[in-house]
Amino acid sequence: MASSSLLEAGAAVRRGDARRGYRRALARFARHRMAALGAAFLAVVLAVAAAAPVVAPYRYDKQDLLSTYEAPDAGHLAGTDALGRDVLSRLMYGARVSMSVGLAATAIVLLVGVPTGLLAGYFGGTLDLMLMRVVDIVYAIPYLLLVVLLQTFFTAFLPAIRAGPLVWLRALNQATGGVAAIVLALSLVGWLDVARVARGQALALRHREFVQAAKSLGASEKHVLAAHLLPNIAAPIIIMATLLVPSFIIAEAGLSFLGLGVQPPTPSWGIMIADGVDAIESYPRLVIAPAIVLAATLLSLNFVGDGLRDALDPSSER
Repeated sequence: MASSSLLEAGAAVRRGDARRGYRRALARFARHRMAALGAAFLAVVLAVAAAAPVVAPYRYDKQDLLSTYEAPDAGHLAGTDALGRDVLSRLMYGARVSMSVGLAATAIVLLVGVPTGLLAGYFGGTLDLMLMRVVDIVYAIPYLLLVVLLQTFFTAFLPAIRAGPLVWLRALNQATGGVAAIVLALSLVGWLDVARVARGQALALRHREFVQAAKSLGASEKHVLAAHLLPNIAAPIIIMATLLVPSFIIAEAGLSFLGLGVQPPTPSWGIMIADGVDAIESYPRLVIAPAIVLAATLLSLNFVGDGLRDALDPSSER
């Protein structure tokens, strides 16, 4: 009973310290002007992506073959493309694809990689050995080549599913215009990096005094992992997540540019750049518009990552 009370008291103290730490971190983040500006820009992009069917002037697939390659005007603020589709509307809908891929792939990678890395680093043994051998094998294959191979496989495999437990995945991929296949391909490669970072952090912390003290008070292994190790590796994992989102967005843009991404007419910024390349000499705005939006989003994510790194770094405490 006494050890249980000590554990509960310690947990309450940690929760209070965590709340104060979060408030201080938020204040430090707000002082990072570029990070705050990047966060504001990302909020606008996410809002536009979520409300694209409402705020977009036209549907992304609406064609007007009498108004192809039209210059920006009152009717089409960013002009039209080779099929007379409104560029601004496609940019708005394209934000849904690009941000969905980045956020969904990152969420899956964290949900798989963090627990796996924690368990491997904390307990060691067979799980740790198998994880590191898988990491070694994957790292021996170029990242882009592996993603292209997986995406090619899923593009051919998912439409062929007619029955069984994976029918829902085929339906989801069709409903999202191929986004599910991209997320799956990126997640299968990306979770290993997160698992390796989580493993390294768990290895460094499992013999620390506060972990040994919790064990001596009778804390279970599950309690140690959830209440002691996970909060202490949250900062590097959060920072890594802000770097994973832009890397996945870039990968999706590259796959779409190569014709392995989302299925037309569903727009993404990568597809829009690929479509505009054919007319880049006469109509460079078709490439410049999605390229600027893509670059600004990636830059904002990097600024947010820098701001979070500084805000969560204890050495920056004043």
